[in-house]
Amino acid sequence: MSTTSERPAVPEWLLPPDDANALAESVWPTGASRDEAGAIVFGGVSATELAARFGTPLYVVDEDLVRARAREVLTAFQDAAARHGGTARVYYAGKAFLTTDVVRWVTAEGLNVDVASGGELAVALAAGADPARLGLHGNNKLVPEIARAVRVGVGSIVIDSLVEIERIADEAAAQGVVQTVLVRVNSGVHAETHDFLATAHEDQKFGFTLTDAEAAVARIRELPSLRFAGLHCHIGSQIFGTAGFAESAARVVEVHARLLEGGDVPLLNLGGGFGIAYTSKDDPTPIAELADGIVAAVARECESRGIPLPELAFEPGRTIVGRAGVTLYSVGTVKPVRVSDDLERLYVSVDGGMSDNARTALYGADYTARVASRRSDAEPALTRVVGRHCEAGDIVVSAEYLPADVEPGDLLAVAATGAYCFSLASNYNYLTRPPVVAVAGGTVRLIVRGEDENDLLARDLGVAPAASRTPEESA
Repeated sequence: MSTTSERPAVPEWLLPPDDANALAESVWPTGASRDEAGAIVFGGVSATELAARFGTPLYVVDEDLVRARAREVLTAFQDAAARHGGTARVYYAGKAFLTTDVVRWVTAEGLNVDVASGGELAVALAAGADPARLGLHGNNKLVPEIARAVRVGVGSIVIDSLVEIERIADEAAAQGVVQTVLVRVNSGVHAETHDFLATAHEDQKFGFTLTDAEAAVARIRELPSLRFAGLHCHIGSQIFGTAGFAESAARVVEVHARLLEGGDVPLLNLGGGFGIAYTSKDDPTPIAELADGIVAAVARECESRGIPLPELAFEPGRTIVGRAGVTLYSVGTVKPVRVSDDLERLYVSVDGGMSDNARTALYGADYTARVASRRSDAEPALTRVVGRHCEAGDIVVSAEYLPADVEPGDLLAVAATGAYCFSLASNYNYLTRPPVVAVAGGTVRLIVRGEDENDLLARDLGVAPAASRTPEESA
């Protein structure tokens, strides 16, 4: 895993901006702007109002943008499939960012939802999602999770190992139903991304190799309580371009074609992983272009083998919610640090950090930040935005240019935090997890309350009243 110590002091792509107040259109939520007072406005609500009402750190999600992006993605893949005489469905990858409201937004716009744990399944069900429009993932689904998924009628379960075949079959048989399943395969295509984000090379925990997949499908077809619907493949995350998807499709369609000799294979799920812009260096492929390229590649492979184009499925998450999210912080301290004889960096400490955004520490992720409460005429200064945790690696934005007069009390906004920030949040150093608000059309509402110290202590039996303890806890 890359670390900040391995990075250059100033990345080659990061150049001093002409205006340190400017908001890159490809990075910030659509319509983000500054008001007359210089505060950044999201969904028609200013950062200063949001911070005054809900405090900081604060996750802000643009509901209109999530909905619009969901519609755009669904239309892109359905239109691309229709041009080749086929159909497509889209699952929202819940692991990116999941609340009951988000589930309601994306399902209202026509998307299905995929979940990767019993907890995510519980959120989707609590939101009123149709279980038939849910897919369950996971390399180690617990037996109670499988039993619940079968019981509520989850539309498909993605099988990840031979052991799961028997577990799912046993649960379905016990409940007197036939459960639809997919088989996850590793195409061997390594996405050009961080090692921890690439999930299709063979030396990792997910799925079957292409050579083992056929035996797994043969076993599924022997079991009357299972219905084999097709293959699933996911090559990684934060991917730009279609080359990796095209190569992966060629390999998976070859197995798909052989499986047709033994029965129907109605569906091919090619996963997601479509990238977004976190900084000015990122140039994500437009979703319509991605959809056209991927579907065309599958259609070519099917045509060359003389087989029909199956129904296609895709699982985008980040590309739907990533850009729609912004995190607001309050600046606590500003400290100049001499990096070298000719380079000084401002360390800007905020009131959150790796407990609300673990991606920089986990993946060496890059982000974009701006002072959100005012406009400044100061010259841009090289900065590093850091958190308040007792870790040298607690970095939110490794390198950025902010106005040189950034000071304690300023609000700071970090863009493109809609995916995997709320999902990965923790209570490290016993910090409370931030609230989540949704903005839309000039209104704001709280959709996930923030934690307080009572939440932190609620599970600590050293302070819980004895009367509230279970017998097992009192033993």
